[in-house]
Formats: sequence, C-alpha cells, structure tokens
Amino acid sequence: MSTMNLTLLTDFYELTMMQGYFKTGKNPRVVFDAFYRKNPDDGGYAICAGLQQVIDYVKNLTFTYEDIEYLRSTNTFDEDFLDYLRSFHFTGDIYAIPEGTVIFPREPIVKVIAPIMEAQLMETAILNIVNHQSLIATKAARVCYAAKGDGIMEFGLRRAQGPDAGTYGARAAVIGGCIGTSNVLTGQLFDVPVLGTHAHSWIMSFPDEYSAFKAYAELYPDNCVLLVDTYDTLRSGVPNAIRVFTEMREAGKKLTRYGIRLDSGDLSYMSKKARKMLDEAGFTDASIAASSDLDEYLIQSLKNQNAAINSWGVGTNLITSKNTPAFGGVYKLAAVENEEGEFVPKIKLSENTEKVTNPGNKTIYRLYDKENGKMRADLICLVDEEYDESKDLVIFDPRETWKKTKLKGGTYTMRELLEPIFLSGKCVYESPTVMEMRDICTREKDTLWDETKRFVNPHEMYVDLSDKLFKIKSDLLEELSAQAMEM
Repeated sequence: MSTMNLTLLTDFYELTMMQGYFKTGKNPRVVFDAFYRKNPDDGGYAICAGLQQVIDYVKNLTFTYEDIEYLRSTNTFDEDFLDYLRSFHFTGDIYAIPEGTVIFPREPIVKVIAPIMEAQLMETAILNIVNHQSLIATKAARVCYAAKGDGIMEFGLRRAQGPDAGTYGARAAVIGGCIGTSNVLTGQLFDVPVLGTHAHSWIMSFPDEYSAFKAYAELYPDNCVLLVDTYDTLRSGVPNAIRVFTEMREAGKKLTRYGIRLDSGDLSYMSKKARKMLDEAGFTDASIAASSDLDEYLIQSLKNQNAAINSWGVGTNLITSKNTPAFGGVYKLAAVENEEGEFVPKIKLSENTEKVTNPGNKTIYRLYDKENGKMRADLICLVDEEYDESKDLVIFDPRETWKKTKLKGGTYTMRELLEPIFLSGKCVYESPTVMEMRDICTREKDTLWDETKRFVNPHEMYVDLSDKLFKIKSDLLEELSAQAMEM
C-alpha cells in the first residue's frame, strides 16, 4: 500500500477532453470546486477526510512510459498530445478544508485553480478519494455520537469492498472518532492504535471453553477481553471468564484492560446479566464489549435501554456505510480566467434547483457564537471580500431569501476554512497525524449544536452566500434565462 502513481485513475472522458483542449489551443486557468449536495444518512453534517491521499496523488501526477504506451494502444490520442503528456505535471493551486473538519452541503471542500487541462484530469481521483473517506469518517462520527463517550473499535476489514476501502476506510473511521482499528496495515501506515480480542475459533480449538480462556489470559494479561458466546453466554461463557479472572487474581497476576465481549443474542439483556455476575464476583472494573452488526441506531437504542456495555466493536455497517453507500460529491467549473487575468464566474443550470452551482472564485468563513463557541452558520463569499467582526452582519438563506439573521457586531467570530495546499504546483501544507486529525474532529463536533447532531430530522446548519456572491449568481441566472428565451 505504498504511495502509488494514480495518474490513470481517471475517467476516459477526462483524457479525451484534455486532448480537445490541447487541439483547440484552449488552456485557460480555471477554478473547479469539489463539493457535495446532501449529508449522508440524512444527517445534519459531514466530516472531511482524504486530503493527505489527494496530496500524495498530486505529488505523483506524472505519465509513465507504460501509461503513454497504454493510451497509444486505445487508438484515440494523437502523438502530439501524447508528447505533451510525457512532461505533464501539476502547476496550479489547490485550497482545501483540513481533514477532521465538520462540513456542510454546497460549500467547496477542495478548490483547484489551474490550467483547465490539469484541473480537468484531477476530477475523478479527487472525488474518488474525498468521497470515500468523508463518507466513512461521517459514519464513524455518528456511531461515536451514539455511544456517548464509550470507545468505538473499527473492525470491518473483512467486509470492506477490497483492501483500499478497508485500509483507507479504517483511517477515515479513526479521524471520525474511533479509538482504533483491527486493521494492522492501517496501524502500520498511519500510526493508529490496533485493537482486537480473539475469535470463536480460538475457543473451539481447545478441549473446552475454560482451557481456551485460561490460555488466552496467561498470554495476554494486559489485554484480556474474552469472547463469551461460543456455547452459552450466561451459563458457560461468563462463569468460565469469571473463573479465569478469579484464578489470575488469586495467583497475584494483575489483569489490566480485561473483560468480556458479547457477539450475539439480546445484547441489552445479556450485558445486564453479565454485569451483575461480574460485579458479584468482585470484577466491577471488568469491561463489557459488544459487537454483532452494530450501527449508530442500534447503539443508541441499547444505550436508551441502559445496556451495561462500555465498549463497542463496529464492523460492516461502518466500513461500508451500509445505509448510505456513496457520498455524492461533485466537481464543477466555477470560473474561467480571461485575457485580463480576471476570473469570470461560470454557473451550471439545472431543472433541479439543488444542482445549480455557485459561481466564482470563492472561500468559506465559519461563524461562531462568541459566547459559547457554537457554530452559527457558514458563509460562502468571493475571495476578495473582507469582514469586520465588530460590525453587524446580515446573512440570509440563498434559496429562501426572506429568511434572514442579523449577527450583532462583537457577538460572533469568523474563521476561514479553506487553506492553501499547493501553490504554483508546490505543496505548502503539512498534514497532521491521523490521531491529531481525530482530536481536530472531536473539537469540531463539540462546536455543533445537539440539534444538528441528532439522527432524526436534524437541524440544518445555515450555509449562506454573501450579498456580492448572491448578486453575481442572480445576475447570471437572469442573463442565461434571457438567452434561453431568445433561442
């Protein structure tokens, strides 16, 4: 899983468009925005992830001899264009929202400013990387929210859609809030905690359950969580675990990070019964972990039932984001540079108003309540706009413009979200570690209102346009509508 050259990780039409630009002599600098339109699982927010892999991709964006030979074999590309590709490298600018940041629909996650041939080629790979990891990070954030502070272990590798999805998905899950993963390769590549207990096969390979538990406890006294549901959870598994714990204690062998894991049955009922048995035996600090096709809804239900579980292993539903298997990010042209070096805003129209894009070279400011630090709104504006936190600010919904909110000067703070990643083709950004991204994400989630984090009918965070950007968008829509009427 070392860094690969992913230059041909692109849709074929990106290359045919590149050749079209090459042949027609059109290669102006442009602005492309990568954004998404709807939160996964009908939630109130998403988590941005995947930027480091985008950086690796851009750094290695070159066509090898084998790449050129393959493209020649398609009988689609002329030799002069293939000659151009031999010396291809990225020369533009990239701005992005750092990993672990809370994000919302319609705001640029990644902004590419580059000659159109370069920017066009990058579309597919950027979306592939950011869509996948943002999806899994968001799912992890929801699962962690449901657990109310309990540790979430990611262990879905065997159910993931291939090695890349399992490895980078586990990375994203840790960014979203998981305490670690069962995926050892993810642990090696990204220096995150690797966690795990044992399988039913360990117990079945011994003459009896007690012998299996005893052998495991002697091998791993500092990480002894015993799987108790191979034969009979309450009549065999838990009593045998207690027997082993007792013998270890009597022998003076201190157990740390110990407990039991439930993987089947009525987890609420089983955990309460097991908790009572463990407590009566004097093992009040023994943990009870649970697995068994968990997701945020089941965990929330079990918490509401006061299940005696304080550690959760979440696999299939997390690593595949089972309820919402795609993030739905898009990559749209927002501006084209003219001969005077000015960016001319461009807009994509649609019969579906949700698909009408925001034009221009933009940035994003996040607005916080100065008193409590909670998010108030996000403001999309043009890069040359300036704001003064000491002055009143009126923001309004760009779709339902009668909905206005006035923020009194001195009561709010602003933070620009997009940061420079590449400038003139050179990387100027150093990514935090994955565990640091996890801390960033935790702080980010703390700025959300509980109403935005709830699973059912969450409050929609305001993503507003500045007055200047809204006017440009309105004028473009009016102009294009008039042109359509004349046709």
